[in-house]
Amino acid sequence: MELKKKNVLIIGAAGRDFHNFNTYFRDNEEFNVVAFTAAQIPDIDGRKYPTELAGKLYPKGIPIHAEADLVKLIKEFKVDICVFAYSDVPYQRVMSIGSVVNTAGPDFMLMGPEKTQVKSVKPLIAVGAVRTGCGKSQTSRRVIEILMAQGLRVVAIRHPMPYGDLVAQKVQRFATVEDLKKHKCTIEEMEEYEPHVVRGNVIYSGVDYEAILREAEKEADIILWDGGNNDFPFYKSDLLITVTDPHRPGNELSYYPGETTLRMADVVVINKIDSAAPENIQTVRNSIQKVNPNAIVVDAASPLTVHDPSIIRGKRVLVVEDGPTLTHGEMKIGAGTVAAMKYGAKELVDPRPFVVGKLAETFKTYPNIGTLMPAMGYGDQQIKDLEKSINNTDCDSVVIATPIDLQRIIKINKPCTKVDYELQEIGNPNLEDVLCDFLKKHNLVKKGCACCS
Repeated sequence: MELKKKNVLIIGAAGRDFHNFNTYFRDNEEFNVVAFTAAQIPDIDGRKYPTELAGKLYPKGIPIHAEADLVKLIKEFKVDICVFAYSDVPYQRVMSIGSVVNTAGPDFMLMGPEKTQVKSVKPLIAVGAVRTGCGKSQTSRRVIEILMAQGLRVVAIRHPMPYGDLVAQKVQRFATVEDLKKHKCTIEEMEEYEPHVVRGNVIYSGVDYEAILREAEKEADIILWDGGNNDFPFYKSDLLITVTDPHRPGNELSYYPGETTLRMADVVVINKIDSAAPENIQTVRNSIQKVNPNAIVVDAASPLTVHDPSIIRGKRVLVVEDGPTLTHGEMKIGAGTVAAMKYGAKELVDPRPFVVGKLAETFKTYPNIGTLMPAMGYGDQQIKDLEKSINNTDCDSVVIATPIDLQRIIKINKPCTKVDYELQEIGNPNLEDVLCDFLKKHNLVKKGCACCS
C-alpha cells in the first residue's frame, strides 16, 4: 500500500525557506510542499518558486503567499506540517505562530543543522550572529583580511537575498562593482556584496546553495560563510564565529535562531565594546558563560571613520542607517548616530514628516525606527522613494552609514559624508590567534608566516 504524502507549508522570507526545501524536501517522495509564505521583506509574496529550481516533483513550481494568509492556506491545501524557516524573530513571535499553526491542526516544525547543512570539500569558516546588525560583515572582512595576508584564496558565500528573478539568481558570482549592476542588485544586496568586491575578494550568493558551494570551491583554498540575520550556517563549518551585541543585552538568549548560533559557536565576538555600557557587556558575558562556556571569547570594537567631519559639526543632520538593522533588527542606534554625536551634530532631524511612498510604509510597519532614515531599497520604486524622502527632509546635511556608496545609487541634493567601520579586536585572544590555530590544523600555513611559525 502506497503511503500518502504529507502536505508541507514552509513559512519563510526568501532565504532559509528555499534552502530547507532544496536540501530536504525537493526530491523527497514522502512530502508534498504545497506553498511557501513570505514575511519581513516587501513584495516577495505573489511569486512562484520556479519549476527550474523546484525539481521533477514540482513541474508547476510552488506558489509563494503572504504569511497573513497562513490559516486560510492550511485549510485550502490540507496542510499536515508547517515548517518555520526564517530568522531574527523573538521567541514570543515564533511560538505565537506555532500556536496559530497547532490551533489550525498541523504540526509545527523547526529544522536543524542535521538535515539542512551541506558539507564542503574545502575548509570552511562561518560567521554568524545573535541578531541582525551585530557586526557580522566587518567580522567577515577581518577574517578574510587575515587569511588573504597569508596568500590564501578566500571565497565568501553570503546568506541568500533572492528578491528578483529566482532562476537567474540560482548561482551568482560577484567580483567587481559592475557585477552588482549586472545582477540587478537591490540596495540590501549591494550593502553585503560591495564591501567584499572593492577589497578584492570574490563573493557568491543566490538560491541553490549546494550548487553555489561547488562553484566557489573551484577557486578557493578556504570558504567563508558570511551569514544573514542571526541564522545558523547553511554549511557544516570547521570554525564558527558568532558575533554578539551588548547594545541589545539579553537578545542573545531570546531571538530565534540566534541562541542556536551562539550555542554552536567555537568563537564568540563581543562587538561594540567601545560604545556599550559595562553592565550590558557583562550581561552578554554571562549569557555566553551560561550556554557555551567552552567558546573562545574575543573582545572587539567597531571604530568609526568619517570622511568629512565638517559636514556634521554644528549641523542639523539626517542620519541614514542600514535598513534591515533598523527594521527587523530593531536597533535604536547605529554607526551614523554614533558619528553624529561624536562629531558634534547640532540636531538629528526626524525624517518621518518628509517620507513618501514605500518609505512611509516602512515607518508604518516598523513604528519604532524613530529619528533615523533606513536605507531601504528592495526594488526600483523603493529606491526612488528613498531618494525623494532624503531630498524632502529639512536638514543641513546627510550622514550615510550604510556599507555602500549610496550616492552612486541615488542623487542627494544636500552635502553628505560617509561613515565607515571595521572590526578591531581588543587584547587577546584575537582573531589572528584563532585563525593561526585553524591554519595549522588544516595544513594551510604558508612558508614564512610570522604569526603561525
